Amino acid sequence: MRSEALKTARIEARIRPDDKALLEEAAGHLGLSLADFVTTSARVQAEEVMRRRDEVALSRQDQEAFVQALLNPPRPNDKLKAAVARYGSAVER
Repeated sequence: MRSEALKTARIEARIRPDDKALLEEAAGHLGLSLADFVTTSARVQAEEVMRRRDEVALSRQDQEAFVQALLNPPRPNDKLKAAVARYGSAVER
């Protein structure tokens, strides 16, 4: 294993004593250290935030329009044909 994989970064946070006690109790309940519990919990929350950031939400009307466009695509117009030609000439095959 490379030594870079073993390096860690440090963060610090000031929290209320009752919050710390709750975190310690929860960590102990799971058999984790406080650091592991906080790190794991924060990572799960961060991944959820990033997942929600990347999802696309459509209204019912937008969903129906999207499906209709997939099922019944419009015929290519001159601009689309020109774009396909430019793409074809720019990409090696």
